[in-house]
Amino acid sequence: MAMSSPRRALALLALLCAVATTLVGFAGPAGAAGRSDITWSVAPADANGPDGRSVIDVELAGGQEVTEHVAIINRSTKEVVFAIDANDGYLTAKGLFDMRPSDATPTDGGAWIKLPDKVTIPAGATAVVPVKVSVPRNATPGDHPAGVTASVDTISGQVRVQNRVGVRVNLRVTGDYVAKVAVTDLRTEYTGSWNPFAAGYIDVTYTVANVGNVRVAPDAQVRTSALVGESGWDDTSEAKTREIMPGGSREFTARVTGVWPMGSITTKVVAIPSPAGKSPPGITAERVTIDTTLWALPWPQLALLALLVVAFLVIRVAVSRRRRRLERQAAILREASALIAHYGGTPKD
Repeated sequence: MAMSSPRRALALLALLCAVATTLVGFAGPAGAAGRSDITWSVAPADANGPDGRSVIDVELAGGQEVTEHVAIINRSTKEVVFAIDANDGYLTAKGLFDMRPSDATPTDGGAWIKLPDKVTIPAGATAVVPVKVSVPRNATPGDHPAGVTASVDTISGQVRVQNRVGVRVNLRVTGDYVAKVAVTDLRTEYTGSWNPFAAGYIDVTYTVANVGNVRVAPDAQVRTSALVGESGWDDTSEAKTREIMPGGSREFTARVTGVWPMGSITTKVVAIPSPAGKSPPGITAERVTIDTTLWALPWPQLALLALLVVAFLVIRVAVSRRRRRLERQAAILREASALIAHYGGTPKD
């Protein structure tokens, strides 16, 4: 049975009332978020207050624990109660650090962090909150990303919005570190120029997966080889834009210019799994190479060659015709001269 417009509107309103939107920001010590009347920031700290760090780096063996701190700064003009939580961290498709929602149960590094559930901070004041990290004895070596956030729930119309501002926590368990990547799904596409004297380019897309146990920011090199030479591209972007968490993967793109369409073109991608951040001692890393081949026919160059061949043939035919015409004219003049000489006349101009 079709639902009338009033009933449809009521159903939509009920749905909106049940929706909760979460906004998370990891902007470092100066980060702030919230409504116009509630603003705050969260920063790594020691027991006395913010200590200038942008992230919290913790390296412990299984069974060890340490107490870190975060400073929550209430920049509002009124007292605010902030909810505090810790959870597992991950990277978005664009390489930005994020955390699982506050209502999700942490299963990795976020589960190792204990801290108060909430804190009340007067207007313009700062609260230093202890962050206790306890690593299980059976924790696997490597990186276990996590984060800590301070949040405030607000109501926007009929929608509950949770605004979160957090600090990234890089948890690393000591042991045998492995920096290893796998490169898959290599795709190439050639785009040529209709100018026969201009080279084209190849767009390269590939996926890099972190199959090791530490964060990596792989250095990538893309090389193309064809009949008339080689072209290359090196990734010179910042390491944070190339970072991949253990167990994660990201798709990358590159454009190699100066490639001539001369038949078979081989594209090779070399990924070197450089550790992100501080390189742990005794780490093993192995570069990975993958390649693919495509065909790019030199249509503009072939068209130019065909045009030159046609022009050459046209010119050759024209020259041949002109030569035969001149030869016929010379023969006629010779015959006329012979006739005049035979009858004793004198040739006139």
